[in-house]
Amino acid sequence: MQTASLAFRNLFRNTRRTVLTVMLIGFSLTALIVFDGIMRGMITLMVDNITGTLTGEAQIHRVDYRENLDVDLYLDNAAQIESQLQQDASLQAFAPRVISGAMISSSYNVSAGLVYGVDAQLEKSISKISEAVVEGAYLSGEESELLIGISMAELLEVGLGDRIVLTLSEVDNGELAQALLRVSGIVEFGLRELDENFAFTNIAAARRTLGMTDQQTHEYALRFVTPLSLTDSSSALLDELNNGEIEALNWLELNPEISLILEISRYSSLMIGAVLFLLASLGVINSMFMSIYERIYEFGVIKAIGTRPGDISKLILFEALFIALISCGMGILLGAAIGAYTSTSGIAFGEMEFSGISLNNAIFSEFHIIQFTQFPIYVVLLTVIAAIYPARFAAKIIPSDALHKSL
Repeated sequence: MQTASLAFRNLFRNTRRTVLTVMLIGFSLTALIVFDGIMRGMITLMVDNITGTLTGEAQIHRVDYRENLDVDLYLDNAAQIESQLQQDASLQAFAPRVISGAMISSSYNVSAGLVYGVDAQLEKSISKISEAVVEGAYLSGEESELLIGISMAELLEVGLGDRIVLTLSEVDNGELAQALLRVSGIVEFGLRELDENFAFTNIAAARRTLGMTDQQTHEYALRFVTPLSLTDSSSALLDELNNGEIEALNWLELNPEISLILEISRYSSLMIGAVLFLLASLGVINSMFMSIYERIYEFGVIKAIGTRPGDISKLILFEALFIALISCGMGILLGAAIGAYTSTSGIAFGEMEFSGISLNNAIFSEFHIIQFTQFPIYVVLLTVIAAIYPARFAAKIIPSDALHKSL
């Protein structure tokens, strides 16, 4: 206790240096807390955009269908699959889809794209198609309705009520088929690929044009009661559905390149923290050495009267510990204040497209317990570890050399 009391008093022998050292470490902790909160918010936003825009949290297809979207690779036992999905308590909602590449023609131009046949009501609980409608109305179930992206509408020079001809290949026989539809709505997802190349119609019209029965479906999109997270994406239902003919994949497996980016993002705070506290540690070492050199005469005297080297080391380490604790208190308070603001007001970065994902919403930082428990513990440990070298130096001071240097 005597050593700790002496160490605490020593901090204020040069208040300016102590304050600067505390600010260096405290601001580093604040930056780490704020950065980690922003990264968590960005990951949440990215996952929401991936799973909520169109993909869903998981999908069911025929094996090999996703490689080239072959219309002949369809699920032909829809009633059996839907019965299994309805009985699973972990599933919140599902929606069947019929998908085909098509030539989409207007009176003025033509565009290639993907046509999704969707169940208008079931799709609302899976994707954001209904929320993306900026002109006209969402699908009501009439077979002549068609939703197209805003960029495609500009290319085709069409508006609400204009006629669109879809030309696509029927399943099994490859015969060309056409359907005359009218633009009932224009959608804008904010993602270039969707706005330029995707169109949506009712599933009954799509099946009729493709020559499919109501038991034939290309895809089921799923949403779970407990969302599949980045760290826990397994599901007993998906494991049960997977067999030699059917593949059921979660959103991470559907987007392998995005899952790698998200996995790296999880460790970004660790990398940033390592850099910040490497610099902070150098500041601590420099501050401690300056403090030691200012008191080198005193260390020489107490060493000459019999003070053990271990006691001198403990004195320096206690000083580093107190600096770390004060820094953590400042860093936590400042980090909490900034985090509270960014978690409610958000941070607007403008419209960004990141690996095919549109990020045009404000990023709201997220609090997590480790930001205020583990991070400060790491700061204290690193600060004390950084002080070991100056402490060993002080413990090895030779009294005669110290007294000679002071003269």
